[in-house]
Amino acid sequence: MYHYNYVTEHTCSQLISLDLDGDVVKNISFMGGCNGNLQGISKLVEGMTVDKIEEKLQGIKCGRKPTSCPDQLAKAVRKAYEAQKNGEVQEVED
Repeated sequence: MYHYNYVTEHTCSQLISLDLDGDVVKNISFMGGCNGNLQGISKLVEGMTVDKIEEKLQGIKCGRKPTSCPDQLAKAVRKAYEAQKNGEVQEVED
């Protein structure tokens, strides 16, 4: 299992935390943002592949913002997948 933290941009949420098992996304959680909506999105995409999440969520905008929490999740899963493939290890803060 590969754990990844993604710092979001231009959204109310500040961080997306997730695990990857190959290309399958698990254990998604958001820090900040619209709690109920983000819990719902997390549960809906739990167990999907990186490609499927990108297909469904990439490009969604929130109001006049250039992105949204779902779009940031699509970006996060792709970055996590690439980092996992490249053998990158994220530093864990105490």
